[in-house]
Amino acid sequence: MNAPKLTAGLAAALCMTSLFAQADDDEFPFDEADLYFEMNHTDGDLGIHALIDGDPWKKLTIEDPTDRKMMVIKVKGKLKQQGLTELFFESAEPPFDELAPEDFFARFPEGEYEIEGITLEGEELESSAWLSHVMPAPAEDIYVSGVAASDDCDDDVPEVSAPVTIEWAPVVRSHPDVGEYGVIEVTKYQLVVEREEPELLVYSVDLPSDVTSFSVPEAFTDLGEEFKYEILVREASGNQTAVESCFAME
Repeated sequence: MNAPKLTAGLAAALCMTSLFAQADDDEFPFDEADLYFEMNHTDGDLGIHALIDGDPWKKLTIEDPTDRKMMVIKVKGKLKQQGLTELFFESAEPPFDELAPEDFFARFPEGEYEIEGITLEGEELESSAWLSHVMPAPAEDIYVSGVAASDDCDDDVPEVSAPVTIEWAPVVRSHPDVGEYGVIEVTKYQLVVEREEPELLVYSVDLPSDVTSFSVPEAFTDLGEEFKYEILVREASGNQTAVESCFAME
């Protein structure tokens, strides 16, 4: 019994499917392709950030959900021969009285962004990143060694003694005023403590989502008199919200 013959239409469809599969096989994902928003709740500003890493590339493009290019990078000359592998950027962050949150989010619509590259060998790199308008709420009920955090470090700098322990309430909801309402999943907190004078010194630690208290090493607080600190809340989408305050050593 003879095998049935393919119709011309079916044969063409199978051929196109094979071509698309081959095209997909020719594309490789980046090792890392993150696109996210960061908000400074204390200062009242928003920015867009990206972290992209992978094989050496000579061209990089980011397209928004409407397929419009929002960034194109081409390396030239000797750098083109060398290639780039890692790229981190953060946008300008004008205050809300210059760029309202709703106008900021209108510039960067929620959806899937395509990140594409061309390697030094001419191969295609492609990954996608989902950009969400759901921002985590800021850390609240912050205490430094039992003293309530200051809302204005220009007028009020709490004095504490070592060891300095900074604690806050777990963040369980989206931001009440900025972005869209939604369910969040906090993936980590980041605590950054800075001594600005006589020269900048920074102590930073990443903490799991179930840890909301940390004692700053005395070896660090012994190095200064006044310190600023930031508590950053990172959500599963990558979006993060920071709040800042300060303390002084007695």
